[in-house]
Amino acid sequence: MGPVLAGVLQLLALIGALALVYIPLGNYMARVYSSNKHLRVEKWIYKGIGANPDTEMTWPAYLRGVLAFSAVSVLFLYLLQRLQGVLPGSLHFSSVNPAQSFNTAVSFVTNTNWQSYSGEQTMGHVVQTAGLAVQNFLSAAVGIAVAVALVRGFARSRTGELGNFWTDLVRGTLRILVPLSVVAAVILVACGAIQNFSGIHEVGQFMGGSQQWNGGAVASQEAIKELGTNGGGYFNANSAHPFENPTPFTNLFEIFLILCIPFALTRTFGVMVGNVKQGYAILATMVTIWLGFTVLMMWTEFAHHGPALQAAGGAMEGKEVRFGVGGSSIFAVATTLTSTGAVDSFHSSFTGLGGGITMLSMMLGEIAPGGTGSGLYGMLIMAVIAVFIAGLMVGRTPEYLGKKIGGREMKLAACYILITPALVLVFTAASMALPTPPHSMLNSGAHGFSEVLYAFTSAANNNGSAFAGLNANTDWYNTMTGLAMLLGRFLPMIFVLALAGSLAEQKPVPVTAGTLRTEKPLFTGLLVGAILIITGLTYFPALALGPLAEGLAS
Repeated sequence: MGPVLAGVLQLLALIGALALVYIPLGNYMARVYSSNKHLRVEKWIYKGIGANPDTEMTWPAYLRGVLAFSAVSVLFLYLLQRLQGVLPGSLHFSSVNPAQSFNTAVSFVTNTNWQSYSGEQTMGHVVQTAGLAVQNFLSAAVGIAVAVALVRGFARSRTGELGNFWTDLVRGTLRILVPLSVVAAVILVACGAIQNFSGIHEVGQFMGGSQQWNGGAVASQEAIKELGTNGGGYFNANSAHPFENPTPFTNLFEIFLILCIPFALTRTFGVMVGNVKQGYAILATMVTIWLGFTVLMMWTEFAHHGPALQAAGGAMEGKEVRFGVGGSSIFAVATTLTSTGAVDSFHSSFTGLGGGITMLSMMLGEIAPGGTGSGLYGMLIMAVIAVFIAGLMVGRTPEYLGKKIGGREMKLAACYILITPALVLVFTAASMALPTPPHSMLNSGAHGFSEVLYAFTSAANNNGSAFAGLNANTDWYNTMTGLAMLLGRFLPMIFVLALAGSLAEQKPVPVTAGTLRTEKPLFTGLLVGAILIITGLTYFPALALGPLAEGLAS
């Protein structure tokens, strides 16, 4: 079997698996967030934190819950790293320095999981399991909660109430993420991923010295790392490491975990607003972009020149021979079109245009299908933009799901789509203009610029993957990427929740002959076009200086 055919068959198998779980998983999540019943363990948690699960919240109260919980989480994870040297199970690793502790704490709480350290040489068992793995669950649950609040804004009318943040957080964690992660972890262990709390072992002799490996609860962290679109690897090689991702099957299974919840949330959206066709329209938009980017990535990486690349079956530099070009390309698009950031290959070693695709995937806002929750609310913001554009074209007040899109709604949507590009471009410009930050670049020219642009694109979009070649473990990059992650996560959430509150207060608008049918293919095409055009106009100059210049020169 040729490598191209193998890649196509992997893609078809992935599509089939996602189609099988789409309806049952989407319906289940809709029931979770619509139920009035509380599990006994949930009642214990509510009592312990002093929350009333049946109290509805307005959008400012919901936002305060998100920010307060996240602030406490950052502080806890920061202190855990700073105290690592005196904690049991630290594997004799010292405490993490302040700048890196801040960066890592912010990274995992914001669902970014950017890592400027080697996991197997920096973090002991306690920090990995009680700190990083726990935040993998909680940050993903926060993202889904905010998305559900926005969906309620569309579904409800004449009220400012969006549900209860603490209820949504606990249910998302206990009823969705934990059970699915347990099943996924068992499958990964059965396929060869490790799961233990062993110490450091000497492994053989290599060129006059020995190599050291430490174990860890890898399979359980790998499961939620992918399922919650987190991405932080137990080892520095991330999902290219055989302890995390041992076989081609686990590689495809991990891609499935990355995509299943974000895609299924469109079904949840359709069920909760009472019109599943609206969910299918959003799904069609996501699938169109995801398939288009995947096919384009595979073409750029298989379109090899020269006898060495032809013998390898593609551009194999920086790719695992276990996965090949096809598996690496599918993984790269899945992880950058979501907020996962896990990697099974080095994106810096992709072709110039292939590296540009990974950057453009994040620049779209990671909405196809995006992160757990963040992808859905990002796509719904773009849907609001699209109906506004359609309204301007026909001279009619725009409406979406029975809600008028007026000046207030458009200002909030515009702020949402502007904040992340501003963070990416301003921080990249500062890093290139100041005298010290460019010293962290391994390469010069267009590729070196791409390293910096990728880093801040990844941080501000809460992706977490790295282009490689950039030494990010400096005070400048630890601090600046930390700020980019914080602002890129929580400023958009403010606008999302404010929009949800504004929509929930409206009374429904009756459907007339002039209403734009947002469940039709015409709207899907308009939405795809709006996403690509807005992103292209925003980022094209920066892309032209980096990956486009490199790709056209090669």
